[in-house]
Amino acid sequence: MTEGNFVDYVKMHVSSGNGGKGSSHLNREKYNAKGGPDGGDGGRGGHVIIRGNENLWTLLHLKFKRHIRAGHGEHGSSARSTGADGQDEYLDVPLGTVVRDTESNEILFEITENGQEKIIAKGGKGGRGNWHFKSSTNQTPRYAQPGIPLEEKHITLELKVLADVGLVGFPNAGKSTLLSVMTSAKPKIADYEFTTLKPNLGIVKYREFKSFVMADIPGIIEGAAEGKGLGYYFLRHIERNSILLFLVPADADDIVKQYEVLLDELRRYNPEMLDKERFLLVSKSDLLDEELKAEMKVELDKDLNIDYMFMSSVAHQGIQELKDKLWKMLNS
Repeated sequence: MTEGNFVDYVKMHVSSGNGGKGSSHLNREKYNAKGGPDGGDGGRGGHVIIRGNENLWTLLHLKFKRHIRAGHGEHGSSARSTGADGQDEYLDVPLGTVVRDTESNEILFEITENGQEKIIAKGGKGGRGNWHFKSSTNQTPRYAQPGIPLEEKHITLELKVLADVGLVGFPNAGKSTLLSVMTSAKPKIADYEFTTLKPNLGIVKYREFKSFVMADIPGIIEGAAEGKGLGYYFLRHIERNSILLFLVPADADDIVKQYEVLLDELRRYNPEMLDKERFLLVSKSDLLDEELKAEMKVELDKDLNIDYMFMSSVAHQGIQELKDKLWKMLNS
């Protein structure tokens, strides 16, 4: 899927249907001069329902749907005939979609399972017909209930990609290259910063037909909290990941400092993200000879408090070892 087709944020206005009016009809049949009240109930207004669909992974299909309106309930009629219910409107969304009230920014609910349905705008209840109100002292009621009005609200749909492993790193650290080597994904790769402008997903194939999902997001730079680079906009896509895989290139001036800067940016975005399992990957290690690599290991062992490994996506060095390590972490 191209970058322009990945949509993870949509605002829209939804309105359910009005409930139908109850009927105040009085029976007027031949040979039944005073048949009495027989007005039927009004039909229910249609709901607006949000439904999870595992075959979707973007909100592209909703990008240009700004107004969603369910059908109105039909009015009741004679012979106690109930009006037809209004047609429900279904909005299929990918798993991991968060639904917010746009005006209050309150999270209403979240869709995490295939086929899960939540009513976002409830249809109005149909009014009762006049036959409900007849009694010994009111044998000919000439009134009925109106239907309950529709509900309407402005909502925001936010997609948080569901993946097992999230790649975190500065621009040009080799995240997209790693994703292209470990999976069948084909992200845009070039030798300039911010090549990746939208998240990319790939399925990593493991031994015995097992697999896990890896997500690549645009690069983070120091000061993202102040809006530098692409800011924090895409960090929500790694909130659900079980493992955060940090990538720092072997030719970086200070590997430990770059890792700490990335960690600090995540802390400023959401401190809970630091509770996730973390692993550091020193990428582009084909630039190093064994002697230089040994020297760097001594320094990293002294200054780092997490596991790390050297690898190269281009030279395919350490790919299987990385898969083994990630699978072990996911299933520990």
